[in-house]
Amino acid sequence: MQQTSLTTLVRQQLERAHAASSGRSSSTVYGGHEHQLRQTVIALIAGQTLSEHENPGEATIHVLHGRVRLAAGDTSWDGTTGDLLTVPDARHTLQALGDAAVLLTVANDSSRRRHTYIADHPTRPSRGRTTREQPTAESPRLSESSDGPRRISASDSRRMCSS
Repeated sequence: MQQTSLTTLVRQQLERAHAASSGRSSSTVYGGHEHQLRQTVIALIAGQTLSEHENPGEATIHVLHGRVRLAAGDTSWDGTTGDLLTVPDARHTLQALGDAAVLLTVANDSSRRRHTYIADHPTRPSRGRTTREQPTAESPRLSESSDGPRRISASDSRRMCSS
């Protein structure tokens, strides 16, 4: 188990943001790109903006200090210390209306990731399979979704086939 003082981390990140030419600083407090859940403290000096970017998965912004504006298209939401903002599933920006620090929590949706293996197309040999070999009950399969193919586990595949 790990305990982190967000109050101390906010103070440290704001100091680093003031010292940085970019006017911002961040520190991942839990998880990372290889995990499904990631939590990052982001500090921004007044007037600094995280430029427009995509939403990497379900995400929230907990305002730990100051005031921020989350904007997507023509819509914006202002948050102050203690507010929790839900990040829209669209391109968006985050602007510090004063010196601010937020806790960004992202739950990466593995179904959004695109995979190159498709059963009816040649694949690179891996894990003993040869090219154009169909997946077995023990190998990962793909499922179609509106976002394209997504990998499902062999146990999920067995469960779907038995229902």
